[in-house]
Amino acid sequence: MNAYIKAIDYYLPEKILTNEELVKEFPEWSVEKIAEKVGVNKRHIAAENETASDLAIKAAEKLFESAKIDKSEINFVLFCTQSSDYFLPTTACIIQDKLGLPTNCGALDFNQGCSGYIYGLSLAKGLIAAGISKNVLLLTGETYTKRIHPKDKGNRTIFGDAASATLISTDGFAEIGEFCLGTDGSGAEDLIVKTGASRYPQKTEIVHFDEETGSLRSDDYIFMNGGEIFSFTLSNVPKLINETLVKNGWKKENVDFFAFHQANKYMLDYLKKKIKIPDEKFLEYLSEVGNTVSSTIPIMLCEMFKSRKFTKSNKIILAGFGVGFSWGGVGIELC
Repeated sequence: MNAYIKAIDYYLPEKILTNEELVKEFPEWSVEKIAEKVGVNKRHIAAENETASDLAIKAAEKLFESAKIDKSEINFVLFCTQSSDYFLPTTACIIQDKLGLPTNCGALDFNQGCSGYIYGLSLAKGLIAAGISKNVLLLTGETYTKRIHPKDKGNRTIFGDAASATLISTDGFAEIGEFCLGTDGSGAEDLIVKTGASRYPQKTEIVHFDEETGSLRSDDYIFMNGGEIFSFTLSNVPKLINETLVKNGWKKENVDFFAFHQANKYMLDYLKKKIKIPDEKFLEYLSEVGNTVSSTIPIMLCEMFKSRKFTKSNKIILAGFGVGFSWGGVGIELC
């Protein structure tokens, strides 16, 4: 049985952090420098008591209203997050209850990060193909900003909080094609929050800060090895795109759009150049929301649909990559 994207929506927290506000905290930077290097003008920040599930519930409620979806028809919830409400229970179970979904609805969390939307689509397609579900609610939600040290100007300029909601069904406006997925766990410590879980349960309360370079390292907060992440991306994403094209039986010149995880402007520009994707086919939606991890692709797709950039029969390659290391690609074709 084929699987389709039937509806997409998203939610952003009310609080906004602009480049002008960041420059007040880090006067050695300029508004122009942040915009040019990172490609982000502002990012939305979750409130102190606002969790990823709160954001995901609001995204789902927007979806139900905008697409006129009957909650009783949802029979599986997938929630991609690395910002779960608790160690247990499963956050998707809490979401099922708060949304008022049927109790014969399956619910599952998966902790994936930047490639999470692609992995979520693959899980949803599998549930539908196996006849287990007819309507899968795929939610993504992160509050990474709660895990960033206040003095970590690099990560604070990049990341924003958000959630998305996608309905995958037996009919819809975009058929989900073939997937390519990959993992290299040897890069796990290049993007990590090391303490707080079972391996290192106690926080160290230690922060290494270099005043000259402005670099910061603490096992209690998000650490990102930018150089290794960049190398990993350049090594794997071009191959991922080629393999995804082959899997779907498409040629690059016949693809209408490429929608990559919105990591940062520098990386996206480099990938676009390396893979030789024309500007008009390379989708970007980063400046107003920042890197929202697993929500970047669905937010971008939603905005492109709203602006009527897409037309019937368009072929689109989606690609996510990052923390794990993990990567995934899929082709979708508009009906």
